[in-house]
Amino acid sequence: MESSADGANRGKPRRRSPHWRGAAAEKEEREETEKMPPRSPKRLGRSVEESQSPVFREVINFKPEPLPARNYDKITTEPVSFYFSSLEELLAWNPGRDDAFNIAMIPLADRQPPLQSQRPRTLLCHDMMGGYLGDRFIQGSMTESPYTFYHWQCIDIFVYFSHHTVTIPPVVWTNAAHKHGVSVLGTFITEWTEGGRLCEKFLSGDPSSYQMVADQLVRIAQFFRFDGWLINIENTLSVAAVENTPFFLRYLTDQLHQYVPGGLVIWYDSVVKNGQLNWQNELNENNRVFFDSCDGIFTNYNWKEDHLERMASFELRKENVYVGVDIFARGNVVGGGFNTNKSMELIRKYGFSAALFAPGWVYECLNNKDFFQNQDRFWSLLEQYLPTHSICSLPFVTSFGLGLGTRRFSCGQEETLGPWYNLSAQEIQPIFGNHELESESGWVKIRNCLMDAWNGGSSLLVQGMIPSNTGKVAVRLFSLKVLAPPKIYLSLIYKLEEPTDITVALELSTWDVRRCSIEGVPSFDAGSSIRYTPQPLQEPPDKLLRWVGRSGRQFNGGWIHRYYEMNLQDCFLQDIFVNFTCPLGSQKDENFTCRLGEIQVVDANSLMTPLSQVRDLTASHMYWHHNHSELHRGKTKLLLSCTLYWYYLLPQAYGFRIYHQGGKYSRRKELLDSEEPTFLGLAHANMYRVVNLEVEEALAGQDCFVEFFVQPIPKEGFLVPQAEWGRLTLLYSKPNA
Repeated sequence: MESSADGANRGKPRRRSPHWRGAAAEKEEREETEKMPPRSPKRLGRSVEESQSPVFREVINFKPEPLPARNYDKITTEPVSFYFSSLEELLAWNPGRDDAFNIAMIPLADRQPPLQSQRPRTLLCHDMMGGYLGDRFIQGSMTESPYTFYHWQCIDIFVYFSHHTVTIPPVVWTNAAHKHGVSVLGTFITEWTEGGRLCEKFLSGDPSSYQMVADQLVRIAQFFRFDGWLINIENTLSVAAVENTPFFLRYLTDQLHQYVPGGLVIWYDSVVKNGQLNWQNELNENNRVFFDSCDGIFTNYNWKEDHLERMASFELRKENVYVGVDIFARGNVVGGGFNTNKSMELIRKYGFSAALFAPGWVYECLNNKDFFQNQDRFWSLLEQYLPTHSICSLPFVTSFGLGLGTRRFSCGQEETLGPWYNLSAQEIQPIFGNHELESESGWVKIRNCLMDAWNGGSSLLVQGMIPSNTGKVAVRLFSLKVLAPPKIYLSLIYKLEEPTDITVALELSTWDVRRCSIEGVPSFDAGSSIRYTPQPLQEPPDKLLRWVGRSGRQFNGGWIHRYYEMNLQDCFLQDIFVNFTCPLGSQKDENFTCRLGEIQVVDANSLMTPLSQVRDLTASHMYWHHNHSELHRGKTKLLLSCTLYWYYLLPQAYGFRIYHQGGKYSRRKELLDSEEPTFLGLAHANMYRVVNLEVEEALAGQDCFVEFFVQPIPKEGFLVPQAEWGRLTLLYSKPNA
């Protein structure tokens, strides 16, 4: 398979992996730990543990502790995602403590229609200039104008591709995809002469050789919590090797299904059954033996309609045939670029799935200043071939963030200035594309905007025109398929960009359960829907004041918070709309620009679940050093790097916000009482690497301190008060002379 940066060149015995006992034991221990009941008094509808603030004393030592090379950037010591370049590296891997940075925190969300349904699917194969760019930095980077993807509702599977032997998807992509219910695959690739030698090592011998490789691939997917592998062998195979390849695929697939629920193994159309490298551009008798041994095939790109016609005669497992489309349009293809819709039209005509390769074309080949506009245009052209997927669980909370920005906001206030990029922080994205309106003359458009935000780095800008004949327009932002709890709370945070009397409100549509089930099975096409426009509450219930703050009033920066309560019975939640209404008596068309900051839908009963407490906060991998860049002015800065670890029930959180505060220990109480902690960064694991933090210089005989705070971000969207954060005090001093 070519890289987008490369241009236009070109039944045996099975055994159980010896590694599973250790992995199973680790999983069992983790699950038992998470079952421990929280020791929590009730407070305001949530319960928390009383926090302890451990104090650690440290004597400054300028000799750093060694860090595992594969887990940390050599220059900055920031944690990074990694790959394996050889078979030896793959087979030698054993998980270490520092590998935990790369474990996906976000489990694969449920969605409708599910991946397992018999329908055409869409696979997206991400290939960007060799891979592992700004996205390799697990805690984010300061990348300016990075590539991102946010049309998740259109796709089913995301493959992270590179030309390294074993491409482990950077955890930031897995977290972002899983939030949207999209499965993530890594890539196992062998190429050309060196690839042939590698394949001989594990495919031409007895079954134990290829089983060891398969076991490691399964173990890696299970440990890092992604969903499977694209197998891309692009070199000739010996007779012995090609005979073993179907057995390797079957063993890998069976093991993956056993240990990674919902896992997938997909074969790339390259080698044929006689071992020759001969791209077929279709599924046929030359490559079907590989297709029959795994979950699907990703065909090469140079197909024509007659290839699809021939494949259609097979009939079986059509949804597992992913017809390749090179968006760079290299070679003799039907259509790529902004003509990709021509390829999609034919693929869907014959009922096949599609594999879109290198969607970064809009970023690499077009002007980056127009990236969002070009990205939206590209996907809008495919919209009719890509069914929208629906959210299937509560709580549902989104601030519309893309996981990047030119600055960072918290509760509508600017928190940090400067570019940042961290896809783990991406929020659930709305339905982009054409928005059909009930009124023929009104219109609504939505787009991402980095100029302002409620949380994160971006918000959703809604622009439109309300026609005088109807007095309102509404835009459908999210599709849901959730059995409604008896009571839900909703909230909307927004601001209108210019003075206006237009009213902004949430709308929610539902299906009646009794009307939309067939023989007890929900059928979402059979029932009629009901659309509600609930009235906002003047004040929220007392037990939720901590969550919603000043409902209906303006916050700093012009943000308005609307809060709603709905009592429902025997229905499914269907769609979320935001509507815009002119004041009564308006006789003219009204233009508007509205910025949406956040939408929440929460099961009221879930708010009584005890909130876990951050505990056992500790630090390791200390590294002290001086910044000598200002020595010529007689100044130095004392810098600290360290890794923080803590315990928290991860299923309750979307992530953690890390802060610090410090100074002379003699003034500790005064400083803590008078100053707000400073934001450091986001964590999406129970660990965070502090890098080059400037701290107070300790003088002889004098103690200094730095205090670290860990604020959990609950899935319900609460702002956890500072009194309930985890905290650690590091007391440090100069070594004795």
